[in-house]
Amino acid sequence: MDDRVRAAMRAVDRRGFLPRGQRRLAGSDQAVLIGHGATCSQPSTVEAMLTMLDPRPGDRCLDVGAGSGWTTALLAHLVAPGGSVVGVEIEPALVGWARANLVAAGYPDVRVAPADPDRLGLPDDAPFDRILVSAEARAVPDELLAQLTDEGRVVVPVRGDLLAVDARGVILERRGTYSFVRLRDGARDRARRGRRSGR
Repeated sequence: MDDRVRAAMRAVDRRGFLPRGQRRLAGSDQAVLIGHGATCSQPSTVEAMLTMLDPRPGDRCLDVGAGSGWTTALLAHLVAPGGSVVGVEIEPALVGWARANLVAAGYPDVRVAPADPDRLGLPDDAPFDRILVSAEARAVPDELLAQLTDEGRVVVPVRGDLLAVDARGVILERRGTYSFVRLRDGARDRARRGRRSGR
C-alpha cells in the first residue's frame, strides 16, 4: 500500500462516517451498513482503490457515490494542499449526512452534490484529474472518460475487476476479484455504492 494512502487512512477516522450504532465496527475490515441500502467501504478495498487512483496534491477529484463521505474525505486529504474534491450521491438522504460528516471531520469546503439520475458523474464541473467509482460497470464508462483531463485516470470496477484507466481508455492496472453493486440503468448508468466497497 502507498505510504500516502496509509497516512490518509490514519488521519481520517472512519468512525465519524458511521452511524452511532455501527461505530464499534470502524476498525474492522468489512463494509458497514449506513442505511438506505448503502455501506461504508471495506478499508482494504478503499486502500487498493486509492493506491490505484494515485491522487496527488493539487488534483481535482470526483468521488462517484459519496455515501457517508468517508472516501470523499480521504481524497480531500490526499489532494491537499491546493486540490479539490466533489462527491456525487444518488440517495438524497445521504447527501446531507455526508456533508455534515465532512464538516465535522474538518473538511467544510468539500462539496457533495446530488447525483443527476440521467447523467453519470458531473460533466458540468469537468475536467477532473482523478475519478473514483464504487459501483460495477459492464464496461469502462465513456461518459466518465470524457470528464478526465488528458493526463487523468479513473478507477472503476468492471465485471469483478478493479481497473485504473487513463483518459484514452487504456487500462493502466487491473486487480481482482471484487464484488460491487452495478451501476444502475436509467437514461444513462447511475452511480451507487458497492456492497463490499460502498461508501
